[in-house]
Amino acid sequence: MARNVRVMRCAPEDVFAVLNDGWLFPSWVVGASRMRDVASDWPREGSRLHHSFGVWPLLIDDSTSVLEFDPPHRMVLQARGWPVGEARVTLDVKPRGAGCVVRLQEVAAEGPGSLIPQQLLDLPLRVRNAETLRRLAHLAEGGAGR
Repeated sequence: MARNVRVMRCAPEDVFAVLNDGWLFPSWVVGASRMRDVASDWPREGSRLHHSFGVWPLLIDDSTSVLEFDPPHRMVLQARGWPVGEARVTLDVKPRGAGCVVRLQEVAAEGPGSLIPQQLLDLPLRVRNAETLRRLAHLAEGGAGR
């Protein structure tokens, strides 16, 4: 399981303001290139957003759904990216002083990607998710989603 942690200079509620706005998804998720639709009940459990990933002209349309939603503490997503497969992504947010600590964990959950030993996936996922958390911090610290 790839794990990344980042201290952010904002409240947990600021992080969740970004997570609550499904249209911001490609602004902070590395690899997501555009939004196609966001469910009207996003981010309730079971809701889904529809995105594309990749770089034009090699875009793949897929979706991400909410498995758990406990603001401003935790969100668990099932991110689809077929033909590679699906990943389970967990975001845990805890207050720390005037800011917060965000932990992102990702594991291949379904499809061909889940057949690759997790040890081989961890390094590239940690590199990608470090940038994902950096982008999320910029948005949350800057007040996006409010």
